[in-house]
Amino acid sequence: MLMTDLSRDEILRYSRHLVMPEVTIEGQQKLKNARVLCVGAGGLGSPLTLYLAAAGVGTLGIAEFDRVDLTNIQRQILYATSDVGRPKLLAASERLSQLNPDIDIVCHDLRLSSENVMETVAPYDIVVDGTDNVPTRYLVNDACVLSGKPNVYGSIFRFEGQVSVFDASRGPCYRCLFPEPPPPGAVPSCAEGGVLGVLPGIIGSLQALEVIKLILDKGQPLISRLVLFDALAFEFREVKLRKDRDCVICGETPSIFAPVDYEAFCGGAGSAVPTSESVPSITVEEFVSLRDSGAIGELIDVRNPHEYEIVCVPGARLIPLPDLPGRLHELDTSHPYVITCHRGPRSIQAYHILRSSGFTRLRILDGGVDAWAARIDRSMARYG
Repeated sequence: MLMTDLSRDEILRYSRHLVMPEVTIEGQQKLKNARVLCVGAGGLGSPLTLYLAAAGVGTLGIAEFDRVDLTNIQRQILYATSDVGRPKLLAASERLSQLNPDIDIVCHDLRLSSENVMETVAPYDIVVDGTDNVPTRYLVNDACVLSGKPNVYGSIFRFEGQVSVFDASRGPCYRCLFPEPPPPGAVPSCAEGGVLGVLPGIIGSLQALEVIKLILDKGQPLISRLVLFDALAFEFREVKLRKDRDCVICGETPSIFAPVDYEAFCGGAGSAVPTSESVPSITVEEFVSLRDSGAIGELIDVRNPHEYEIVCVPGARLIPLPDLPGRLHELDTSHPYVITCHRGPRSIQAYHILRSSGFTRLRILDGGVDAWAARIDRSMARYG
């Protein structure tokens, strides 16, 4: 009977699977019947969706709201340069349908939130977290725990990656590992810190592997295990995880029974960056006007030296954020200063460091160097 559930073309397409005793026609049928939701179609989502589509996962949901940007192409192999400016969902669904026309691609054109996450994950068997911000990771985790679904987790930064499977019915959840979010600004985004283009291909492929193992019910999934990958050392390390009996959502006496306000829980701004509320700022246009009139202080650039070499505002003084506490003696507490970085988060951190050290005449450059290149000098390079 199983033989008739796969067409002749499907039998030929998946023949390298079918001859494997761990898969066979029965396993391929499981893949065809599976429903998997991929949250995010970026660096991790690209290899993830490509390999799941190629493997024959019958229903592949994708939750995404962004458009393709030229900076994505370096690592998001799902897209071509010709896709720049197009909705990622549209470009992704076209590419995946070309790869495998026998599967169903379900597009969820939305930003996941507490209001829509439960109904979004409801039709699926497995959820894969391909996001790049802390609030959404807690959101996805909680929705999976509350709905009883496995959460295949991946994370990347510069040369390092992580992958695990969180399944509260058989092991710990994401909150067991991280009961509290990191302080705002402590975890830079890939736009701020960078990521080696090939790294999400490695981690996203490992996520796809774990999804397929879960569907086939073969091997040992990464439940209760976290794998850490260091690309520079080419080293994989495995950390054993234990379920937290006091976990607020999957512990013995849970206190969370529905999605919460994750931006508030993670400190605001939706991406674990410091908020600019109550921090005095100045637009790039205002800065130009005041600088030309001589009524503005020195511009301090707190980015890293290699970023400064890419592009900088003329006349800006480079003091990298990590070096700032040790170089306060170079500045005068009575003088006015404007602080800039790439787009803003590090400027806010620098503002608080200086404020706590007695500097009172401070402002941040709204939008940072990127805003300067976009609105003041369009001949300047932009990045990130």
